[in-house]
Amino acid sequence: MLKSLHFFQEKLNINRDLLFLLVIGGLYSLGIFLSNTFVNIYLWRQSGDYITIAMYNLAIYLFQPATFIVAGKLAKKVDRVIVLRLGVIFLSLFFLSVLIIGEKAATYNFILGSLLGIGYGFYWLAFNVLTFEITEPETRDFFNGFLGVLQSFGGMIGPIVAGTVIAKMDAFIGYTTIFTISFILFICAVACSFLLKRRQAEGSFHFKRILNERLHNKNWNRILYAHIFQGLREGIFLFVIAIWVFLITKSEFALGMFNLFLSGLSFVFYFIVTKFIKPYLRKKAIFTGALILSLSIFIIVFNISYFQLIIYAIVIGIAYPIINVPYASMTYDVIGKAWKAKDLRVEYIVVRELFVNLGRVTSIIIFLIAVSLFTAETVIPILLVVFGTGHLFVYLFIRNIHLGSPPKKEVLIKEQLTDEKNR
Repeated sequence: MLKSLHFFQEKLNINRDLLFLLVIGGLYSLGIFLSNTFVNIYLWRQSGDYITIAMYNLAIYLFQPATFIVAGKLAKKVDRVIVLRLGVIFLSLFFLSVLIIGEKAATYNFILGSLLGIGYGFYWLAFNVLTFEITEPETRDFFNGFLGVLQSFGGMIGPIVAGTVIAKMDAFIGYTTIFTISFILFICAVACSFLLKRRQAEGSFHFKRILNERLHNKNWNRILYAHIFQGLREGIFLFVIAIWVFLITKSEFALGMFNLFLSGLSFVFYFIVTKFIKPYLRKKAIFTGALILSLSIFIIVFNISYFQLIIYAIVIGIAYPIINVPYASMTYDVIGKAWKAKDLRVEYIVVRELFVNLGRVTSIIIFLIAVSLFTAETVIPILLVVFGTGHLFVYLFIRNIHLGSPPKKEVLIKEQLTDEKNR
């Protein structure tokens, strides 16, 4: 009887942690979507050039992986919930800094990007590791799907509220109001982190060993290369499209509406994908989503209007959930079946993030070189078409990943012992 009660209590704690992790993810998404898109526009209003915006984003993706490594070492020595808390605190400091610097923010674009990158690094390292620990293979699709729903909800509400506030108020006061709300939301996320069960890892930080594990594990090698191509697309798409919407409409409210359509479709399709895409359909779903995403750029690349941008938002709003839910679940399953995953899960997450940010940095550096040598109007459409195919290459790598059926516990232990002796 006591054993049964203890088992029930353990299950309750797991569900409780999963719930609070989703709440933190939701607060984070709302805070980021409320303001982060508009930071790029805020900097554009002050500078009026792509290089300022690109340098801001480059700083984010340079400092994010560096912080991941530091956060990974820290996560092996202290409670990972503390690392999560550090991330949210740095994100709060970023918005506080934007509020203090105000209309001189474009001058400090690289410093602000660095601060945001540090916040991202601490937050996502801890969040990804906690996701890996709190979820099981049978609950990962639900967790990733429901998290996607929360992110889409934040993407729906945040930008349209921000766009409305900025449009109704004097531009500077509106931006100040929105950045203040984001700051408060991150403080709430810090408070929620105190409700998570403490989780402390033991042992040394074996970053190089897991980096080299791709030489022994083909699935790990393939998923890492897939993440590079994911990053290649994300690097410039995350800021160029938002600037295009603003340039065409000259309105933050219009940008908010663009994100409302995008996230509204994602909100619906995350529910659908979570319910209908089972593990055996993951690869087909990723290919379908990647194909839609790659073709979608042709809606806006040759002739662009606000109507076409809204159609583009609708299309990618459908495509992203079809890709992201099975892709995230497959990534965690590859890590879960990898060598010494239980003891070295932190290192696996750090290496994965290093590769996705390698792709992001590469695309932004190519963007900076291209806009320096050619006119932005000529070269940006070409870059969008080239990098827009990134998720097709993601599919090319994940299609050869074979996870097999879950091995029995006794066999798994024997295989791990043999593997350790051989290495």
